[in-house]
Amino acid sequence: MEPACKIIKLLGGPSAVAKIAGVHRTRVSNWMRPKSSGGTGGVIPINHINKLIEAAFEKGVALSGDDFLPISSKIKGRAA
Repeated sequence: MEPACKIIKLLGGPSAVAKIAGVHRTRVSNWMRPKSSGGTGGVIPINHINKLIEAAFEKGVALSGDDFLPISSKIKGRAA
């Protein structure tokens, strides 16, 4: 589920992201699950975004705050 799947893959997978965010790997996996299955529907909780952006910068991975927005929000924002 986007955008979590893309970001987690860019940063090295659930275990690597869990280490960066300071949470258990299963918590990160829940970010990639639909809400109907107990996940976040692809949304990464806001309290982890700064750490993930900093880690991406250190790894040379292009990542910005916009990358954390669900795709539908990006499209709505551009339509205005």
